[in-house]
Amino acid sequence: MPEKLLYLSQENVSSAGLSMARIIEVVEKGFEEMGQGRVEMPPKPGVHPGEGDNFIHAMPAYIPAMNSVGVKWVSGYPGNPAKGLPYINGLLIYNDIQTGLPLAVMDCAWITAMRTAAASAVSAKYLARPDASVIGILACGVQGHTNLEAMNVLFPLKKVYAFDTIPEQAEALAKYGRDTLKLEVEIVSDPKKAVTGCDIVVTSGPILKTPHETIRSGWVDEGSFVSCVDFDSFFSRNALNEADKWTTDNLSQYTHYKENVGFFKDCPGVYAELGELVTGKKQGRQTDGERTFAANLGLAMEDMAVCPLIFDLAKKKNIGTWLPL
Repeated sequence: MPEKLLYLSQENVSSAGLSMARIIEVVEKGFEEMGQGRVEMPPKPGVHPGEGDNFIHAMPAYIPAMNSVGVKWVSGYPGNPAKGLPYINGLLIYNDIQTGLPLAVMDCAWITAMRTAAASAVSAKYLARPDASVIGILACGVQGHTNLEAMNVLFPLKKVYAFDTIPEQAEALAKYGRDTLKLEVEIVSDPKKAVTGCDIVVTSGPILKTPHETIRSGWVDEGSFVSCVDFDSFFSRNALNEADKWTTDNLSQYTHYKENVGFFKDCPGVYAELGELVTGKKQGRQTDGERTFAANLGLAMEDMAVCPLIFDLAKKKNIGTWLPL
């Protein structure tokens, strides 16, 4: 019988029905496996076509405990939204661990959006105060939406402050927060109002080699947790160095970005990897007054933790298109 693979479009992937709560669960399990040294995942290589902050990365990973292996080929082009195109695009290949044959090729945009936010939430589980109820979102695009959704799964959120230089994006996030998540949302024109007074702060703009340093020292309250989804792009160096704990998802990848690509200049020293927090090898938040930060880079492990669930759901629901190899 000829071998075949399942092709899943972005609509196929999103319609499979995988919940954010379940994604957070498997991403946390993946970090537990990483923390125990049971994941094979080299730092992601990349190319940078054109000018500016464009990137295309290859992201392979193997998680034995999840019987999952594959690679994501993902691009980020900051200029795309002005052309009516999404910032993040790409494909994911999911392989059979016994034969190496591809089982599926699927759009990776939805998975990337969801698993990135799930990693933020896992960091927050160990670094934010459990009673966190006020969140600030700076940059209200795709990651603003999914990070709000993920934090709402784990925390008793009540109030959202939304800041974006594009009013339509702030309005879209406000509508989502109010109508879907049933939260109180206030759109603010001053970015400080989405930082000061918040228990959780998420910065989710484009990843930039030269930070725009919008967030200044003294803005982040004692006791707050910050998820820097866009690396260090939003912060002044003085503001970042007010962190009591500066963490990341993978130290070798972080070091590569810092030493070879030029990100994270003059940032605090890394206190812990997320896998160390999940496994208890390092302690998370220890006092109510700590300012804690997560500068997660996005890992292939997260994609490989999620894609088997999408594949299984798609098969059960007869979603997608079977193609011959």
